[in-house]
Amino acid sequence: MGAPYRGRFAPSPTGPLHAGSLVAALASWLDARRHGGVWGVRIEDVDTPRCVPGADRLILEQLARCGLVSDAPPVWQSARSALYRSALDRLVAQGRAYPCACSRKDIEQALAAQGRPRVRGQEAPYPGTCRDGLHGRPARAWRLRVPDGVVHWQDRRLGPRQQDVSHEVGDFVLLRADGLWAYQLAVVVDDADQGITHVVRGEDLADNTARQLLLQRALGVATPSYLHAPLVLGANGEKLSKQNGAQPLDLAEPLRALNEAAAVLGLPPQTGAVAAALAAWVARWPFLQSRGD
Repeated sequence: MGAPYRGRFAPSPTGPLHAGSLVAALASWLDARRHGGVWGVRIEDVDTPRCVPGADRLILEQLARCGLVSDAPPVWQSARSALYRSALDRLVAQGRAYPCACSRKDIEQALAAQGRPRVRGQEAPYPGTCRDGLHGRPARAWRLRVPDGVVHWQDRRLGPRQQDVSHEVGDFVLLRADGLWAYQLAVVVDDADQGITHVVRGEDLADNTARQLLLQRALGVATPSYLHAPLVLGANGEKLSKQNGAQPLDLAEPLRALNEAAAVLGLPPQTGAVAAALAAWVARWPFLQSRGD
């Protein structure tokens, strides 16, 4: 028998919630309730330069207005640096992480020399320059030593997925040159420490999954089940986000905002009280089996 269901919604406090982030919050909450599990909120504020003061509290208030209240006290990544340091130290001791002296320009020049120019709008794969040592240069960051091979996983909505991380991404950053913890390490450590069994998040984060699976294996922690929910698209066909001008949620009528989010998830509109609407959607929640099972 598996561990009891434990899910989470993990927003970054770079501003208030918008329509797209409400879809992810609602999906994760409905999945937890449909499985009789526990749902929590984790504020992912390790990227401090992007965080907006007070946005974390505003997000919690917005969630509460929509009836989405954490079953346990919310946690903040900014208070968990010791856990991330411990994980990095373990990886270094095992020879799975190494220091890197490369700047972004260094990486682009190395890729060009290998005949692999960076594609505009895509992440530049790390060419492995510092894998065998710094050669007298000062360390700027720390990277995971990614093994060769394709990583496979099953998404509960998208079906079978795979990525060759070593080729497409390369050895990825765990501790950034500016001293901040990288998203991938913080998420994996937090999910393991909190006992997260099911990750439900937006489809835009699906390409992080293979890297997180590799980190989970390197740290010897359990791998959660993954479900990547559909995205809200803007008029230009791109994902709605704060970066492209997504407007904060108008919660004068919370049920209206929830109905719009539910429609993206393929759920019918509801009338009446928010609590009754949420209960109706829990009963209709469609993602009970992995696609392809």
